[in-house]
Amino acid sequence: MTTVPPPRKAPGAQARPAGVLHDSVSVFVRELRPVVRDPFSLVFSLVQPLMFLALFGPLLGGMTGLPLDQAFQWFVPGIVVMIALFGTAMTGSNLLFEIQSGAHERMLVAPVSRSSLMVGRACKEMVPLVLQALVLSGVAALAGFRPSPPGMVVGLAILAVFGVGLGALSYALAIVSRNRDWMFWTVQQGLLFPLMLLSGMLLPLEAGPRWMQALSRFNPLTYMVDAERALFNGRFGDPSVAAGALAAAALAALGLAVGIRAMRHSV
Repeated sequence: MTTVPPPRKAPGAQARPAGVLHDSVSVFVRELRPVVRDPFSLVFSLVQPLMFLALFGPLLGGMTGLPLDQAFQWFVPGIVVMIALFGTAMTGSNLLFEIQSGAHERMLVAPVSRSSLMVGRACKEMVPLVLQALVLSGVAALAGFRPSPPGMVVGLAILAVFGVGLGALSYALAIVSRNRDWMFWTVQQGLLFPLMLLSGMLLPLEAGPRWMQALSRFNPLTYMVDAERALFNGRFGDPSVAAGALAAAALAALGLAVGIRAMRHSV
């Protein structure tokens, strides 16, 4: 009697690591390795915020009549949010390159869930974000910036949650525009600068026209900037802290939901 060999398992059908959490940690470590091997990329990404700190900070102090150290107490938290905005919004470009080179397709057949591919990638964005914020605050401290250490810890935690959501949305945009990379850059650049200017990140919106103040209320970055300023200055009881935490949590939930759905339907 001829024995029929058992059917071979399809690629990627082997036993998966137990649990989405385990898979997410594996993806997180994989995505973090290039950052560890090439820390110069973190240093290079700090050039723009350091330029704002060195040139725009003194200009703001001169416009408001405040001493530089007091101007930095208002200005530096906004620049920390700017690091999160530009850093995490750019992450989708890495995924876009992987899609075009075929590396992403190979990852899709790996024995990990597609949800973990998105969660691990998005969580990785927290590490460079926190490190850059710490370096920027340290440099600003040379000019008299004195943040509240507990407030800074809470502020960076809220900002990390915000970065996860924004990073996930950036990845989702990369997947949607995989065959039209120009669409990724058009949407990204078309949203970044209006969001930045309408958040009061660089200049107080109280001096702006009423229509800008009205639009700023629909901008989640506005609540993040206000919360970071309150926390970095030790004002834990400020209502803006709760509003910023809520905005960060809402964006993280929305970003992960959209990002996971896009990853599950990616080919």
